[in-house]
Amino acid sequence: MSIAHVLLGLLAEGPKHGYELKKGHDERLPGNRPLAYGQVYATLQRLERDGLAEVAETQREGGPERTVYAVTEAGRAELSRWLEETEPPVPYISSPLFARVAVAGERADGYLVRQRAAHLARMRELTAEKGAGTPAQVLAADFALQHLDADLRWIETALARLKGDDHA
Repeated sequence: MSIAHVLLGLLAEGPKHGYELKKGHDERLPGNRPLAYGQVYATLQRLERDGLAEVAETQREGGPERTVYAVTEAGRAELSRWLEETEPPVPYISSPLFARVAVAGERADGYLVRQRAAHLARMRELTAEKGAGTPAQVLAADFALQHLDADLRWIETALARLKGDDHA
């Protein structure tokens, strides 16, 4: 995921300062790691340097000075290009789950059973969270649930193969 493109998308809604961008990122992408303020400001500096964002104004309302940024026409064009781009399927398996099983080989069954239990517990948590979530939180939970479900199906297949069931 490109933090720069996410920030451009948030700026396309209207000028914002760094705090608002961090908050918007964290609300829209609740399944992601929260964005650090330093990352927001470093990204804004690169966007400004590249002509994709610009300083709209500087505010001082009883606290520290806040710089408000706006997206430029070049930034809107870059955001449109990014939004229209198809994300290629991941060509490599880089999951820690797969790595542990690949290294453990025939000894992986205990790990897989424990991992299945952890996946099921997380799926129950996510399902419960969906009831009171914002639309972004529900979408994030759905995304995570479907990936966890795919992992569970793979775990079941791996357990069957380790037991010698070649039809799994």
